[in-house]
Amino acid sequence: HFSLADISCKPFINPLPVINLVALLLNRDISDDPFDFCERLKVSKDLCDVEVNFTLEKNADKKYRITGLTSQGSSQLPCPCDDSGTGKTVVEYFKETYRRTIRSRVPCLKVRDQEKPTTYLPMEVCEISDAKQISYLLSVACQHPMDHEKTILQTVNPYNEDPHAKEFGITFENKLTIVKGRVLPPPVLKFNDQGKVKEFLPKVGKWNMRLKQMVKGGEVNTWACINFASDITHAAAVAFCDELAVMCVISGMNFKGDPVLPLVNAKPNHVRPFLKKHYQRFMEILRPLHKELDLLIVILPDKNGTLYGDIKRICETDLGLVSQCCLAKHVLKMKPQYLTNIALKINMKVGGRNTVLLDAVVGNLPRVSNTPTIIFGADVSHPHHGEGRSSPSIAAVVASQDWPEVTNYAGLVRPQARHEEIIQGLFNENDCGSGCISGGMIKEHLISFMRSTGHIPRRIIFYRGMLSAKDGSIWFLSMNFLPLKRHVRRWILFIIHKLPLLWFRNSTTHVCSLVTMVLGAQFFKVEMYCQVLWLIKKYAIPLTLIFTCVAMLALRESAGLFVIMFSGTRTTLRPTLCKFSLTIYAIRTRGAPLLFQLCLLFTMPIFWHR
Repeated sequence: HFSLADISCKPFINPLPVINLVALLLNRDISDDPFDFCERLKVSKDLCDVEVNFTLEKNADKKYRITGLTSQGSSQLPCPCDDSGTGKTVVEYFKETYRRTIRSRVPCLKVRDQEKPTTYLPMEVCEISDAKQISYLLSVACQHPMDHEKTILQTVNPYNEDPHAKEFGITFENKLTIVKGRVLPPPVLKFNDQGKVKEFLPKVGKWNMRLKQMVKGGEVNTWACINFASDITHAAAVAFCDELAVMCVISGMNFKGDPVLPLVNAKPNHVRPFLKKHYQRFMEILRPLHKELDLLIVILPDKNGTLYGDIKRICETDLGLVSQCCLAKHVLKMKPQYLTNIALKINMKVGGRNTVLLDAVVGNLPRVSNTPTIIFGADVSHPHHGEGRSSPSIAAVVASQDWPEVTNYAGLVRPQARHEEIIQGLFNENDCGSGCISGGMIKEHLISFMRSTGHIPRRIIFYRGMLSAKDGSIWFLSMNFLPLKRHVRRWILFIIHKLPLLWFRNSTTHVCSLVTMVLGAQFFKVEMYCQVLWLIKKYAIPLTLIFTCVAMLALRESAGLFVIMFSGTRTTLRPTLCKFSLTIYAIRTRGAPLLFQLCLLFTMPIFWHR
């Protein structure tokens, strides 16, 4: 028997006026300017569930919990506290009741009160309660693994001296439990032959570009720089750009040293009009030359608030520009390692390739090198608590765009229903009157893959994180692949694993079951044999993995393996012998007697034992 000990950290902030905290979050003075949508969203996320005190109230100990931010300023917001029925605004109510003038265009805090369902409080009359958590300070809880282990041992070891533990005869080990595992060997990386180091084996998951060059260097012929950091002088920004250009050339890129226009200093107050204005200036020079701006370097202040998101949204969606943001603290230091990292990011953004796997170059990648293969990855991000009920979930699907290197990936995102785990935009059909037109993210990635490589993918590997087995996600996902190539008679094999102990982000989840799902289908004539094999407790891990490997080999030899999917799942369903028997029956009817015998040999002792 053993117990899982961990240390949870909770950051706190000192009591201070809410208006001052919001100024720190947005990195600007909160005068009387209204908030845009992004600023309201950021403040709502960071202040959600934070308790505040109303400084003008007689009962100073009463606390209110923030639930959000109003979309209107206090001068346009009707006061719910007004019992006279005259329709006063929040500004008028506070001026008459408390003789306090508040900002008229700044939004108010939505707070939860037991007495009244809706309460609005101006920011300048609220103060953060003592020792309350705020989300943006969670990064202080990050510790080095060795320090984290030391803290846990210091916490657990004194339990042996506890009198209550001695009374019950409980003892605690003074060392951590050893869990058997293995470390996968790192792959050998291939770099450009013009560098001194052509091949490199990473150690401890690290490698650098010293004496190496990129496999394929991108080209940056036209570029410009905008400085939004007031503490970075013009000379320092120019020197940083020069050093960055030199590092890009050393790393193997074709980077022109002179910008289109001299460096421009700007204020972060009006980002959109400023970027559009200078973009027009750039294009007035480049358009007669039939050129486009290849890169825009942006220097940001250390505390940039929503500036980073605004710049990325404007450059990538409105202007169609490739941008690279750099923080002011790194610009001043100009460390070679930082310049190298920025050069690697720029190279990928402009169509270059930093490195490839040596096995891919020589054709030794299993399941990839022998046939055109596309690799998918998909996940869904859900809105956090406090972002509002109208905030959608965001589904993202990435896919490889080259073969056999599989190092370049393209991404697609789609909004969908809130907290919906099934990806709705994978595949869809629209009836245009003359027939159905198929579409969706899977088709877009497949077409892009065929255009970039000139090959039709013969194998698909799809990674899907945290797929649920009880909500129909696996069935829905498998059906998305069926209409893609109806004339291809291939089998699909989905394999879903869930280990009894799953490390997920910052928490540990105990799961008492392991799932293996084998799903067979044909494209033209759909035949689904979807059964679940549930094995539990300590016998589940090795036996189920053996069964999975045997199933993969048998179906690959008999029908041809077209799709392999690996996914982490979460489930609490109880195992049943009925599902196990149906799975064995389905496998036996598919003409795999050896597989049937091996499955009985490896799994029946579990049920005999129980």
